[in-house]
Amino acid sequence: MTTPTPRKVQPIVYFIGFTAALAGLLFGLDVGVISGAQEFIKKDFEVPTWKLESIVSALLWGAVFGTLISGTISSRFGRRKTILVSAVIFIVGSLFCSISTTPEMLIVARFVLGIAVGVASFTAPLYLSEISPQSVRGSLISMYQLMITIGIVVAFLSDTWLASYATFNGETGGHWRVMLGIISIPAAIMFLGVLFLPESPRWLFMKGRKDEAIQVFKGMHLGPTEIDMEVFEIEESLKVRQNGFSMFFQNPNFRRAIFLGMGLQTIQQLTGINVVMYYAQTIFKIAGFTTVVAQNWGTVIVGLTNVLATFIAIAWVDRLGRKPIMYAGFVVMGLALLTVGYFFKSDISAHPEMGYPAIFALLMFIVGFAMSAGPIIWVLCSEIYPNSGRDLGVTFSTSTNWFVNAIVGQTFLSLLTHLGNGNTFLLYGGMNALFIVFFVLYVPETKGVTLEKIEANLLSGLPLRKIGR
Repeated sequence: MTTPTPRKVQPIVYFIGFTAALAGLLFGLDVGVISGAQEFIKKDFEVPTWKLESIVSALLWGAVFGTLISGTISSRFGRRKTILVSAVIFIVGSLFCSISTTPEMLIVARFVLGIAVGVASFTAPLYLSEISPQSVRGSLISMYQLMITIGIVVAFLSDTWLASYATFNGETGGHWRVMLGIISIPAAIMFLGVLFLPESPRWLFMKGRKDEAIQVFKGMHLGPTEIDMEVFEIEESLKVRQNGFSMFFQNPNFRRAIFLGMGLQTIQQLTGINVVMYYAQTIFKIAGFTTVVAQNWGTVIVGLTNVLATFIAIAWVDRLGRKPIMYAGFVVMGLALLTVGYFFKSDISAHPEMGYPAIFALLMFIVGFAMSAGPIIWVLCSEIYPNSGRDLGVTFSTSTNWFVNAIVGQTFLSLLTHLGNGNTFLLYGGMNALFIVFFVLYVPETKGVTLEKIEANLLSGLPLRKIGR
C-alpha cells in the first residue's frame, strides 16, 4: 500500500490534543504549587527538614502507584475513561490537601493526589500518541509537556500572589491551603472537556471495535485514503496478539524497548529539573534572595522560561528530529549546572553579586531542559513500544520516571546538607554529560516514522538506535 499525501490537519485534531493535554496542566500545577507552599507549611506545622521532604515527595510516591495501576485500567476501560478517572482523583486529592490538619494527613492527601498525577502522566501521552496523525504526532505530544510548564508557571504566579498578600497583611500561614485546594477547579474543567473526546482508535481496534475506530478517524476529518492506511497499519501491527506480560517474558526485543524506556525516564529525572521545580524557592534563597516574595518572583521567572523554551521543541521536534535537539539540550544543561555549582561553592553571602550569574545559568539550564529532555523523552517513550505491549511499556517507563523523581525529591535537601550547595549542582551537571553517551549508543531517531514501522524494526532485532530507520 502506498503512503498517501497527508491532508491539512483539521482543527478538531488540535482540539483533541489540547483537551487531553490538560492532564499535563494539572500535573504542572501540582509540581509547581509545593515550591511556594513549603515555607507556609513549615511555619504552620513546624516540621523538620526530613518531614518537609516527605510532604514534597509523597505526591511522587503516589504517582509511582498510579502509573503501576494505569496500564490495567486503561487497557480494560479505555484511555478516555482512564483520563476521566484521573480528573476525579485530582479533585478529591486537591480538596483533601486543603483541609489537612496534621503533617501526616497532608502526606496522605498528597499521596492520593499523586495517584491522579501518575494515572494522567501514563494515559495522556499514550492517548495522544494513538490518536495523533503521524505528521503532527511529535508536536501534539509535546503539547502535553507545554501544558505541564504552563501549569508550573501558573502555580508559581499563584504562590507569589498569595505570598505577597500574606506579607502585606503580616500573616504567616494558612495560605498554603488555598494554594493546594484551588487545583480542584481546573481538574473539574478537564473532566468536562474530556467528556467530549473520542476514544483512542488503536484501543478500539485492540478490542475488536473496528467500526467505532473508523468513525473516530472520520470525526477527525481524515480522508478515505488516510483512513485506509491507518486501518491497514493498525491491523498489521495487531496480527500478533500478545499481551504485554507474555511479550516481556517471551520476546527479548520487547524487553530491549522496556529497558530503553526506563533508561530514558531515569535520565529525564537525573538531569536535575525537578530539583529546581520543587525547591526553586530554596535555590533562590541560596543565591542571596532574602525575602519570601523575592524568592517567589524568582520562581515565576523560572516558570516563564520553562514555558517559552518548550516552544522550541514543539516547533522543531518534527523538523530537526529528536536526537539533535537532545544533544543540544544535554550540552546546555550540563554546562549550566556546572556553572551554578561553581558559583554556589563561593561565599555568596559575602559576594552577593555572584548570585545573579548563578541564577542566569540556572535559567539556561531550564531552557536546555524545556527544549529537549522535557518534551522529547515523553515523545520517544510513546513511540518505541509495540502496539500489543504499549500499555506495559508505558507503565514501566512512567513508573520509573516517578520512582526516580521521588528519590530526587526525597534527597535534595539532604544532599545540600551533606555535600554542600555547590557540590550538589556539580553532581547533577556531570551526569548530564554522561547522558550524551547513552543517546549515541542506544536511542533511535523516530522523526517521520510510523509507530508500526518502529515496531517492525524493533521486533526484527535491529539495534535500538536503528529502529527508527
